[in-house]
Amino acid sequence: MNKNFFEVKNVDFCAGGKTKVKNVSFSIKDKGDIICLLGPSGIGKTTILRKLSEEDISHIMPTQGFNIKSLMHDGFKLNVWDIGGQRSIRPYWRNYFDQTDALIYVIDSADRRRIDETGVELGQLLEEDKLDGVPLLVFLNKQDLMNAQPTKEIWEGLNMHSVRDREVQMQGCSGKTGEGLQEGMEWLVNVINE
Repeated sequence: MNKNFFEVKNVDFCAGGKTKVKNVSFSIKDKGDIICLLGPSGIGKTTILRKLSEEDISHIMPTQGFNIKSLMHDGFKLNVWDIGGQRSIRPYWRNYFDQTDALIYVIDSADRRRIDETGVELGQLLEEDKLDGVPLLVFLNKQDLMNAQPTKEIWEGLNMHSVRDREVQMQGCSGKTGEGLQEGMEWLVNVINE
């Protein structure tokens, strides 16, 4: 292994002070871009991250703390922080915003009951000073389900057209099939590296 280059590949943190670490090393030469992956619990954030990492998605448990995965995409290193979405954890999200280069927010497009909750949470994130100007990719997960709302309907319902202080992309996707994930990540890499 080259002494000048170490890479964080996968770190899982569990509540209760137990940390599970896999394939860990650290980057001295190139830290990569930091991406926060956020959204309410149970909407598929970890599934999306694992699908992007080409890992098994058949047995996923709710994230109780956070997962970190480094992804290489078109030659760019992305350190993705998958942070748990339970209500009790959300106030701590801001602890991860200091050096965030981009934000991925995930919405369950098939759960109409939670769209309002999701919109309120997203609105609060966009008001965070530490995230001012940070590009936003909104993954509309579960587009493979029959009852999924169309992208345009969610865009209008969340008044996304009023967001003027950052680049924004809303991408329909399926964490289960992988559809739309590549397109969203390509947009994100392009915006970060402009």
